[in-house]
Amino acid sequence: MEIRTSLVLCAFVLALCFSCSGPQKEEASNPEKRKPNIVFILADDLGYGDLSVYGQTHFQTPNIDQLAKEGMLFTQHYSGSTVCAPSRSVIMTGLHTGHTYIRGNKEVKPEGQHPLADSVRTLPELLKEHGYVTGAFGKWGLGYPASEGDPLNQGFDRFYGYNCQRLGHNYYPYHLWDNEERVMLEANADTAKGTYAPDLIHKETLSFIEQNKDTSFFLYVPSIIPHAELAAPEAYMEKYRGKLEPEKSYEGYDEGPEYRLGPYESQEETHAAFAAMVNVLDDQVGEIMAKLKELGIDDNTLVVFSSDNGPHQEGGADPEYFNSNGPLKGFKRDLYEGGIRVPTIARWPSKIAAGSESDHISAFWDLYPTFAEVAEIPVEKNIDGISMLPTLLGKDGQQRHEYLYWEFHEKGGRIAVRKGDWKAVRYGVLKNPDSPLELYNLAEDIGEENNVAEQHPELIAEMNEIIQNARTSSDVFAFGADTYLGSK
Repeated sequence: MEIRTSLVLCAFVLALCFSCSGPQKEEASNPEKRKPNIVFILADDLGYGDLSVYGQTHFQTPNIDQLAKEGMLFTQHYSGSTVCAPSRSVIMTGLHTGHTYIRGNKEVKPEGQHPLADSVRTLPELLKEHGYVTGAFGKWGLGYPASEGDPLNQGFDRFYGYNCQRLGHNYYPYHLWDNEERVMLEANADTAKGTYAPDLIHKETLSFIEQNKDTSFFLYVPSIIPHAELAAPEAYMEKYRGKLEPEKSYEGYDEGPEYRLGPYESQEETHAAFAAMVNVLDDQVGEIMAKLKELGIDDNTLVVFSSDNGPHQEGGADPEYFNSNGPLKGFKRDLYEGGIRVPTIARWPSKIAAGSESDHISAFWDLYPTFAEVAEIPVEKNIDGISMLPTLLGKDGQQRHEYLYWEFHEKGGRIAVRKGDWKAVRYGVLKNPDSPLELYNLAEDIGEENNVAEQHPELIAEMNEIIQNARTSSDVFAFGADTYLGSK
């Protein structure tokens, strides 16, 4: 009797399992019933004018331009910050720099940055909780290896690349990270340059897509290109050598105890190198798109391309030569438009109108709720982001921000607010929290050339009130300038 009862129970359990797994198997094998894949490609220090679709004339970016031809180009999208780590923290948390946990570039020696807290519910954690496979390939910068901020402890199933953004300065590193494993690159021993790290990272990116083609995935590709130093494989250098005159050279750090630990190497042809690096990035974007099409998952994949902040000036970079900030004022570390307004393109066949353009005012903290809504996942109310999905889909009802806010902890402390067409900027905050606000009308003065603060005292008062209420601490800065000095 006991045996018979056990057999009946086992049969019941098996039947239950098959009945539960049936729809899941059908969903896994039928792309039309799966939740959309989400691919977010993040360039490193690529300026608003560094793509030909945004006006670059010294070289072309045909694959990224193709994204715009097949999708939507944004003209007023902003990064989370004007440097690396806080900008990435904004992406992961949906909180602007007045609220997000990481607000500056704080080093942890020998490798890594101050970790994002385990208590924070990140975007990949949210997506993973709802069935997404999550992968990050490139530069992390939000927590040293094995810390609570390690990408594997922040919702990613797979990570390959640079954990540390300081070591990410160098394109021929001694090692990369494959999840918890430090992968030594023997071909780069001593001063050798046998393995170009972006090539390895890109190979793993494509492999992740192949391995997860039958499920829903979130692919985060925080490239290190075209961040200083300036270095590209010879085949790419040959394409631009002698074509971007007058050429410029840079004398960097080529030997010694800090070699490949952060300082930039020398480069005799910085113009050719920069163009070559963007060419590498453009080719990689093209290969990601080709892989999605090859696997038949292109139509069910939202692809977003952007940059973490404005163009840099380190390592021999020459943004003025390339007009890397386009019509905008300022560079990386500025809170003028050139430091934070970034090229952004979204593509999703049959969902986003091909060749469309949007002047919707948005920022990195909007990505969290946007991707969540794409995945049909409810989001907590305590974030700063607003979903951009109505704009992407060309529908009415797009909510708009009352204001956008940034704070920056280096260069004496800087704050900026955008409200409608008006932009307020305050520099020297650490020395004088009440230093004068500059005021610009971006609708008439996109280059922020005419400070009209004296003509609009009522707007200055309104902007000051926003600044007082836009952050979580009554201190000038939550963590202090001394905590976050450094160039990443």
